This record gives sequence, C-alpha cells and structure tokens, in this order.
Amino acid sequence: MKVTKGIIRSFILLADGSNVPASKMRSFKEIDEMVADGVLTAITHGSRQTYRCTDKKLFIDYLASKYQICDLEKALEILEDNEASRSTQVQLTGDSKFVRRRVMKGFLVNTYEPLTATLNGEPITLSPPEGSYIFIYDYEQFAVPADTLIIGIENSENFRRIKWQKWLFDSLYPGRHLLFVSRYPQNGSHDLVKWLTTITNDYVHFGDLDLAGIRIFLTEFQRYLGPRATFLIPTDYDERIISGSRERYDLQLPTIKSLDTDDPRLQELIDCIHRHHRGYDQEGFCVKPQDE
Repeated sequence: MKVTKGIIRSFILLADGSNVPASKMRSFKEIDEMVADGVLTAITHGSRQTYRCTDKKLFIDYLASKYQICDLEKALEILEDNEASRSTQVQLTGDSKFVRRRVMKGFLVNTYEPLTATLNGEPITLSPPEGSYIFIYDYEQFAVPADTLIIGIENSENFRRIKWQKWLFDSLYPGRHLLFVSRYPQNGSHDLVKWLTTITNDYVHFGDLDLAGIRIFLTEFQRYLGPRATFLIPTDYDERIISGSRERYDLQLPTIKSLDTDDPRLQELIDCIHRHHRGYDQEGFCVKPQDE
C-alpha cells in the first residue's frame, strides 16, 4: 500500500462527507477493493468519476483495521513533517520496505442464549454479558455443534443489539441454535471466511437489503461457501424496501448495475430493489423489547 499526503487529504475529505474526484485517487491501487467492500461508492458524472464515503464510521474503522491508519489528521501531520523519523514515515508511506502488520487475528462472536463450543480442545460456554462480545483468537481451534446456524452480521449496531432482533431470527429459524459473528474488523485477513470454510455449518448473511450488501454476500461468502451460504431475506422485504433510501440506491447503481445469482429468492430481492430504486438499512430490524 502506497499512502501519500494527497491520498490522506482525500481520505480526510471522504470522512467529512465530500466527493473526491477519481483522478486524485489514481495512485491508490486499493481503491477498487474499497469500493468492492462497500466502504466507498463510485459515482459517474458523464466522463468523470468521483468517490464518496458510504458511512463515516465504517470508513474510519476500515482504515484502522486494514491499514492501521487510526488518525487521519495525525497521519497527515507526520507526512508533512520533514523531521519525522524514517521509521515513522515508512509505516505511513508504504515504500518498498514497508511490511503490513497484523494487529490481531480472529473475529467477534455473540449470542443471546448460552451456546456450548470447543476451543483448543476444551469445552467453553459462549454467553457474553449484555454490552460485551467474545473475541475468538485461535479460530483454527474453534468449533461449534454442527446443528448451530452461523449468522454473519455486517452492521455493528445490529451485532450489538441481537436481542432486539430475536423476534426476526425466531420467526425465520425457529428452534435453531444460533451463533452471531461480525464481519468487521477483518484486518485484511478474512479470518471469518477462513474459519467458515473449515466447518460444515450453514451460514446466513445478514446485511443491508441493498445492492452493496448483496454483492458483499456473493463475493466474500457465497463464492467460498457455496450452497450452504444464504442471504437473510425477511418475509416483508418488499414493504421495507419501499420505505428505504433512494439516495443509497442511486449511489450504488453506477458500480453495481448487475448481480449474478442462481438463487431465485435472492434474485427476487434484487429485482425488488431495482423496481423500487431503493435500499433498506438493516438497522431497521432493531426493535427494542418492551421489557427493556
């Protein structure tokens, strides 16, 4: 990764909600990956193209977890400081001697009911207290019962409030033991997908009902897991999409015009999104229980 003062300035503008011309990002080779991950949206204006941040928090978290850029203003300050140490400059500029560091491998898991699993050959009970998660570091030695349904959640708010969505999961997967896993942070390693490919459990991807959410499922999960990976489609998806965001659809359409799938139900969802020209945020499924 090559990061320059110009790229950091562009990142700052994106984080502030501004559109950045593609010409200013030309030297950043990872830009297509950021678009594919749904972190940035490419917008076409005739022969010109600009990039826009889809979600500020997601963008900031992405830069921190994948590129270890935790403070954009500080990064720009260091790059502009001619007296900064060479080692400091190297870690930000990505020259030929730069080595990407893995800060932490693994992924987060959550449950709203105790779930028995094994870690390094020892039985453990997954039951994180409200307001906390469990981080699985040695995921290579982590296993859950074969009948456990793995549900991957994109949005951090939905992952935090799984109890607020119990009504949804109970209606779609009655009687199933559920383990919730978080797509972020990935640290550029895709440890979650690596783990999923080593087990036989069914996987359900719970993301936004929009083009970017479906593309993430198809490119990051279904392509590796095959038919045991499905996309969570609520029974009332048509009503929800009708009330969704037109702007979200318009931003995503230029770069996600076609999605290929052999799944008839998922194709119906794609057709519905195109029919109504809208996308629906998964946060809309969070309904606070009356007893809280």
